[in-house]
Amino acid sequence: MAIVVLVLWAFTAMAGIYMLVTGNPGRAAGVGSPAAAAAARSSAAVGAAAGAASRPEPTGRNARDVWAPPSLVAARQAPLVPGLRSVAEFAHPAGAIVGLGCWLGFTLVHARILGWIGFGLSAATVCLGLGWFAANSRAAKHPAPGVPTPSFARRLVALHGSGAALTITLAALTALLLHG
Repeated sequence: MAIVVLVLWAFTAMAGIYMLVTGNPGRAAGVGSPAAAAAARSSAAVGAAAGAASRPEPTGRNARDVWAPPSLVAARQAPLVPGLRSVAEFAHPAGAIVGLGCWLGFTLVHARILGWIGFGLSAATVCLGLGWFAANSRAAKHPAPGVPTPSFARRLVALHGSGAALTITLAALTALLLHG
């Protein structure tokens, strides 16, 4: 059963890697090139000039306080946890790789502690993945001007999520029943 979990975990990781390579996690194409940096600066300058020229009417929560200074309005519209997408974009794959290594050790050596560490890391990785998914969904619903919105193929997201759910379920059953 541990081998089945290992193969399923590897399959889920491959689906995730393919999704990262083919998808757009919210970065502009050609990031890092001088031309892309110049284009981003010029579009930001144009956007700032256009925003200063025509101020949109406040809506929702900001409509109550018409006299709020721009810094307060910007603070209200800022994300709850700044940089969450970037942290999750690193931590989700990193946790999955380390957890896969622990589960490989559990499969080969049958040390219970490696199985529980692998299961714990997979549970933490699932939580990070769900947080990353929520942050990307929110960014797609409320796009910031000049920032590309994240987009992944829905089938791949469903395949990756289903594989992860099945992996964590089988890992828990394996760690509890077979080597308990």
